[in-house]
Amino acid sequence: MRGMPDNDVVLATRDLVKEYVTGRSSVRALDGVTFEVPRGRFVAVMGPSGSGKSTLLHLLGGLDAPTSGQVWLEGQALADLGDRQLTLARRNRIGFVFQFFNLVPVLTIEENIALPLIIGGARPKEYVDRIERILKLVGLTEWRTHLPSEISGGQQQRVAVARALVTEPAVLLADEPTGNLDQKTGNEVLTLLREVQRALGQTVVIVTHDAHAAGFADEVVLLVDGKIKDRLTIDEQTHADGSAVGGERRAQAVLAWLQAAGA
Repeated sequence: MRGMPDNDVVLATRDLVKEYVTGRSSVRALDGVTFEVPRGRFVAVMGPSGSGKSTLLHLLGGLDAPTSGQVWLEGQALADLGDRQLTLARRNRIGFVFQFFNLVPVLTIEENIALPLIIGGARPKEYVDRIERILKLVGLTEWRTHLPSEISGGQQQRVAVARALVTEPAVLLADEPTGNLDQKTGNEVLTLLREVQRALGQTVVIVTHDAHAAGFADEVVLLVDGKIKDRLTIDEQTHADGSAVGGERRAQAVLAWLQAAGA
């Protein structure tokens, strides 16, 4: 990749390096990572503990700055943005979903979803239709007036996904989105992310250690020691079987690929 990525690329990195210095020693969490995420693509980043997965996600989301190298969001270099511009980019153009749901306990489901818009100064009449659509999309319309403590963990993660989508972001970034859920509930959240990708043309990047979760993606990127070691493309025909059996086949394909890659 040379220069700026083309218009069909939502996220891109080139020669991305991140070092953490402690005293006289330093740790290189990322070591020259270069890759692109095309618009509407679902990408999973995998790797062993300490491989740099979460560090990469934080750099992609502008939550941290690289030691060297570059990150582009829709062709715009994050390094060229001032503090306020970067804050606005994170609020409006990047949706975040984390392992822990980070919902505001005193706000209703509807209010939690609308929170990024409220912080941005939008008035209720400007987003009421959007909230309705998103509540329907994530299957929470009947729970809109409930508090987070009154719904299940899986439903809370659905609220987190809805909140990440409410600004109609360029990309949704998810860090271990099923890590705090049982397998059945996790599957429901992953299925939702896949449905969101297809229904909205949403670009999605998740970090996961779970081969089953990675099997929902179009492409899996393997990070080892801060470097991209391999990539796996999961074709549309493989995704066509959305049953439990199909999901198990995708997971087995990812596991076989990991084994072949020596991960």
